[in-house]
Amino acid sequence: MLTKAVLPALLALTAAVPAHAQIADIEPPQAPPEAPAPAEAPAPETAPAARELTKAEIAAFNKAVDAFNAGQEAQKAGDNQGAVAKYDAALPAIRTAVEADPASIDNAGFLANALYSAASAYAALGQMDKVAPLYEESLPHWRTVVEAKPEDATVRNILAGTLVQVGNGKLAIQDRGGADPYYAEALKLARKSVEEAPQDTISRNLLLSALIGAGQTSTEEGMLEEALTMGKAMIADGTIDAANRPTVEAMVAANG
Repeated sequence: MLTKAVLPALLALTAAVPAHAQIADIEPPQAPPEAPAPAEAPAPETAPAARELTKAEIAAFNKAVDAFNAGQEAQKAGDNQGAVAKYDAALPAIRTAVEADPASIDNAGFLANALYSAASAYAALGQMDKVAPLYEESLPHWRTVVEAKPEDATVRNILAGTLVQVGNGKLAIQDRGGADPYYAEALKLARKSVEEAPQDTISRNLLLSALIGAGQTSTEEGMLEEALTMGKAMIADGTIDAANRPTVEAMVAANG
């Protein structure tokens, strides 16, 4: 049986790597219209009622959309410092929009994407103290989108990858109990993606990452063995990614 003591240092090195999935193709939503004149009292609702944004909040939201788009362009061009400046400017107004209408899937997806993008840019700059809080803040919003779009594998994989990153961060400081639920949730999502698309490289690497993490935190036996078998096969066929390769190579060297 593989030991759980051989991998934390290697996972700590990979914790800075952005999640394997690509940034979701979620368009920023349009700013909501100004509040209409009061009409009849609305019927009681089970979900929290949305409030209308003020004129100032709408203006701030429109500026946030522009800032987010500029951040995306800067990030694509490799200007991560410029990107984080734009994302940091955009986030307050996007958070306000989500608070005003918690049921809006578009707003939740926009905020999740902005947080994820900012975390990735900060990771590229090596400012890891900024990364984990942004990833963690994005999780409930990614969950909202995945719940609304359960067949969207791209969004599901981004959630799984973000969960792995949060788990890696906790494992890096030896918080196995804190890391375990994140890996367990990621594992379930990644297995679903691999079941749907067995040859998809992104999904397979996500599953491998989740197995490596969960194998060190879960009481369930056999996960590291599954990860080793899977990792060997992916090295052999050339589909393993740069984040997983060093860990699997260390496992192979230690265990054959």
